[in-house]
Amino acid sequence: MNIFKRVRYSVMNNYQKSNSITTIEFGVGSDAKFLVEQLLASQFEEDRQRLGDALLDELADSAEIDIVRLKISDARQYHKKRGGKTVYKQYGYYHPSSQYIYITNRTAVRGQLLAPKTFLDTLLHEWMHHYDFKKLGLNSIHTKGFYIRLQALKELLSI
Repeated sequence: MNIFKRVRYSVMNNYQKSNSITTIEFGVGSDAKFLVEQLLASQFEEDRQRLGDALLDELADSAEIDIVRLKISDARQYHKKRGGKTVYKQYGYYHPSSQYIYITNRTAVRGQLLAPKTFLDTLLHEWMHHYDFKKLGLNSIHTKGFYIRLQALKELLSI
């Protein structure tokens, strides 16, 4: 098998594996649910940093994976405009090699503080990439399975 066929097979295998996993194999405790409630009421970057770190640690402990570092930026979201309209926004990202989550805490255009629910959704989305990488051995991508796992996590957290 030549290198191009191996790479294509590896990518397809990762995609298919990600799509086939539709459950998460851990539970969450009352501490995690309490932190979610606190995050949904948060308005300040310092609170979101502290509560976000604590929630990520709780989730990592529950899933029995390495903790991930969180950096919340007061910068506006990265975005692209076309024809005067915003066509793309990046709320955050995850770096698997450094186990690092970065979230921007300001909206792209107006620079307003992110709504608490949007912040929490972004935090959980990026953490799910970490879970996929550390627990499932996936090159985490946005498949139907990824979003099903993310929804399962939100349901565990009563969101």
